[in-house]
Amino acid sequence: MCRNIKTLFNFEPAATEEEIRAASLQFVRKISGFNTPSKANEAAFYAAVDDITRIAGQLLDSLESPAVPKNREEEAAKAKAHSALRFGR
Repeated sequence: MCRNIKTLFNFEPAATEEEIRAASLQFVRKISGFNTPSKANEAAFYAAVDDITRIAGQLLDSLESPAVPKNREEEAAKAKAHSALRFGR
C-alpha cells in the first residue's frame, strides 16, 4: 500500500472531502504508475480519481465502530514521535 495514504476512518473530526480525494489520487497514481498522466490518459486517470473519491466517501460514511474516535492531533503527535525514534530527528 502507498505509504502516503493515511487511515481516514474513525477520526474526530471526520475526514474531509479533500483528504479523501488526496488518498484517492495517491491510490490511482500507485496502481497506474503515473504521477502525472499523459494527455491520452488524463481523462481516464481523473475519472478514476473521481470514482474512487465517491466510493471511498460512501465507504467511510457507512462504516461503524464501537471504538471511540481517534483525535487527529494526538495521532499526529504519536506519528511524529515514532518518526523521531526511527529516523533520529
